[in-house]
Order: sequence, then structure tokens, then C-alpha cells
Amino acid sequence: MELLGIILVPLAASLAALAWPDAKSRPLLLPAAAGVHTLLTLRLVAAPPAAAYGAWLSLDALGLLLLAVSSLVSLGCNIYGVAYLRGHSERDNRFFVACTLFMLSASSVVAVTRHLGLMWVAMEATTLAAAPLIHFQHSDRSLEATWKYLIMGGIGIGLALLGTYFLALAGAGNPEGYALHLDDLLALGPRLSVPWVKGAFVFILVGYGLKMGLSPLHSWKPDAYGEAPGMAGAALSAILTGCSFLGLLRAYQVCLAAGQVEFVRDLLVFMGLLSLLTAALFMLSQKDFKRLLAYSSVEHMGLLVLGLGIGGTGIFAALLHFVNNGLGKGLLFLTAGNIHRAYGDKTLNHVHGALRRVPVSATLFLVGAFAITGSPPFGLFISEFLLLTSAAGAGRWAVALSVAGLLGVIFIGMAGAALSVAQGEPPAKPLCQEQGESLLTTMVPAAFAVALLALGLYIPPWLMDRLGAAAALLGGTRP
Repeated sequence: MELLGIILVPLAASLAALAWPDAKSRPLLLPAAAGVHTLLTLRLVAAPPAAAYGAWLSLDALGLLLLAVSSLVSLGCNIYGVAYLRGHSERDNRFFVACTLFMLSASSVVAVTRHLGLMWVAMEATTLAAAPLIHFQHSDRSLEATWKYLIMGGIGIGLALLGTYFLALAGAGNPEGYALHLDDLLALGPRLSVPWVKGAFVFILVGYGLKMGLSPLHSWKPDAYGEAPGMAGAALSAILTGCSFLGLLRAYQVCLAAGQVEFVRDLLVFMGLLSLLTAALFMLSQKDFKRLLAYSSVEHMGLLVLGLGIGGTGIFAALLHFVNNGLGKGLLFLTAGNIHRAYGDKTLNHVHGALRRVPVSATLFLVGAFAITGSPPFGLFISEFLLLTSAAGAGRWAVALSVAGLLGVIFIGMAGAALSVAQGEPPAKPLCQEQGESLLTTMVPAAFAVALLALGLYIPPWLMDRLGAAAALLGGTRP
């Protein structure tokens, strides 16, 4: 019942938003639907259901991880969205509310489906649902960012579809015919055609890697994240990329069953290091603090695939980092949105003195900037440190040293920009007279900050168990 509920509740709320006549009360559908979704998800986290072999909708540990992160980030963003949309009453919020809820429903399908074809359809649905969110400002730059997002996303999803077809062809020798159900592909294992499996992974890595924003496939990300409202940027960074990451993990599972995991690991390590290098180079010179967050997302997507490529405890580190990154991006994008609204600008040349103009948001933005760069005592320090020790333990000293050096450069870029935004005197005549922060718009990022701090100080046993079970599905181990 819960599996259907987490799909149907936000879907029904999305349809209700389209028919809802009152624009002022319509945003209340956001926290209402997300709250029910989170309650259902917590029930699944507390008592994970047994996987049903051959079922199209069945939840395993990997899907549960995506579902939990998506639900919590969505709940926070949707509570925040009530205040945000009421502050923009001059714009029609019908499609914004409907598409936000539809994205939550589609991402839930990605999390719970075992059929790779249905996963691809749901992935495309999340892509289409995000486009109106990026274009909510209705400016020339947001329109350009939306089209770039749609074009690049279309290319990525097309390549991923080709890779999905290749997986079906890999099992063509099966007496029962082609297979796109994950359980069937895993059962075939070594009988899968090796060339088709390798080709499938390459296309899926490029396709879903483009949607994740891995370098050099990240060109859409700075524009989309820079122009999207803060709550939309958080959803893109935590939910949309998480869906793509799960698609990549499913392909990794098939490669593991087919005995081809060594082939994919070098590709993943290369993509991870390239993403870190790209982020480091651009973050040092970036003058737009919302685009800076886009390059931070490129960095963290690189860390996810890097941990997957290292294997062993590196996989556990990557999954823990996925949780921490979702919370960190929620914190940063929401506070960046508050600062942007208070100044009417997002460039470092015009935004300074935020501690005086929006003190709570600026403080939380500083906390988020240091947390997202892996500073202790926050959760990302734990996951990044575990990733580095995993690389060293696997004998990949060159990778570990490269990652440590690039993370140091990224810290300098992020910390310098965050301090520039927060310190100094605010401009005498800001472009915007809007206050930028309220109880709702600061309460949610504060909750994300507390969660990040808590995960840096203590990881509860139940979370370790869920992460360990998810890592085991990928051949990983608990530390």
C-alpha cells in the first residue's frame, strides 16, 4: 500500500493543483502532499518491505535510499515554497505547484520500480516536470537556461534509452527472450553478452551522467541552477540528480552480475576526477554565487561516481555522501535564494554585507558553504574522509592525493565566495527592496543544517544498516 501511496498521493495533488481555483491557497498543497509522502516513506524506512521477485514495483535498499532523500528534501522545499510563492503572487503558480508535485511522484516511481524501461519513462517525466520550474522567473535568461536544459536532457535521456536497449540485447540468449526487468538481468548474470553489457554501461554512463552533470557533460547545469528559484535548484540538485545516479547504479548492478565490474570502475574513477578538476577550476573564478553552487554539484556528483569506482568501502562512502549532499544542497540553495531576493542580484560584485541585510540566511549560507566543502564537524567531512581512506586502502594513492588536492582548491573557491557574500557593508541602494527572509524561509534550511551537523557527530545504527544493505547490492562493504 505504501508503494502505491508514495506515487499516487503527490500525483493526485499535482492534478488537484491544476484545477485549484485560488492561487493564494494553492501552494498549501505542496507541504500537505509532501508531508503525507514523508510519513509513508518513514514507514518504509522503519520496516523495509521484502523485495518481491519479478514485481514491477518493489523496493530494495538502493531505491529506499533515493526515496528517503527525495522525500525529506521535497518536504523541506515544499514548506519553504509556501512562503516563496506567496511572495511572488504576481506570477501564476498553477504549473509551478503541479510540476513540483509531479516531479516527486515521478521520482518515487524511479525509486520503487524494478523494470528498467519504466525507470527510463519516469526519469524522462522528472526531466519534463523540472522545465517549468527553471522558467518560473519568465526572463530571457531563464528561457535560455530552460531550453538548454531540455536539449541537453533530451540528449542524455536518449543515450540512456539506447543503453537500456543494449541491456535488453545482452540477455537475448535467454530462452524466455529479451529482458528489461532488473531481477531477470541479475539472474542471467554471467550468461549476459559481454560486448552488449559493456556498450550498455558506456551509453548509460554518458546518458545518465549528463543528467547528473558529470564533467564534461555539465554545460546545462550552471545556467539551469543559476536561473531556477532556490527551491527548484535544491530539487534539481538533490532529487533529479539522485534519480540519474540510481539509474547508473542499476547498470552497475548488472555489470557486477555479469562479471564486468573491473571494466566500469576505471571509467567511473576517470569521470569522477575530471568532474572534481572542472569544479575546482571554475569555482576559483566564479562571480555568480548561484552558478557557484552548480559547480559544487558537479564536484559532488564526481565524488559519488568516484566512490563507486573505488569499490569496497568506497561504495558505502558514496552512498553516505549522497545523503549528506542532498541535505547540504537543500541548505545552500534555499539560503542562496533568500539572499538573491534580498539584493535582486547574485553576483559577488553587488552582493556583500549579507550578514547585516539578511543575518539568518547569511549565517546559514556560511554554515552550508563550509559544510558542503567537507569541513568538520559536518556529515560531508565523514563521507569525504571515508572516501579518501577507501582510495588509500585500495592502493589508489594517486587518486587519494589528487582528490585531497582538488578538494582543497574547491574549499578555497567556495569559502572565498561565501565570505565575500556575507561580510562587508551592504549596498546603500540594493536593486531589490524585498526583505528576502522570513520564519518559513529560514526554518527549513536551519533544519537541514542541524541534520548535517547531527550526521557529522553521530550516524545512527539504523542508517548504517540501510547504507550497508545498499552497498552490499553493489558489492561494497561497511567500514
